[in-house]
Amino acid sequence: MKKTVLPLLAEYLGTFLLTLAMLSLTNPIMLGLVYIVIVFLTLPVSGACVNPAITAAMYLKGKLGFNESILYILIQMFAAVTSFYIFKLVTI
Repeated sequence: MKKTVLPLLAEYLGTFLLTLAMLSLTNPIMLGLVYIVIVFLTLPVSGACVNPAITAAMYLKGKLGFNESILYILIQMFAAVTSFYIFKLVTI
């Protein structure tokens, strides 16, 4: 369980924070720094995909299995949507 839940949690938090940063930051340098921090924090746990396109590339490269890739993509999409709605709630 720990082998599956921890990487999914890392992907969720990484994608959530990255999406929130993309929505709120206007400085591209700051956004890049946020992305670097997210990658360094999630790399040891889940491979730092935090983006469905990167997850698909990792699957095609053979680094991730099909089921793991699908789970990562679903959790990343869910994180992006929840991040967007929380951003909208805060900025209203």
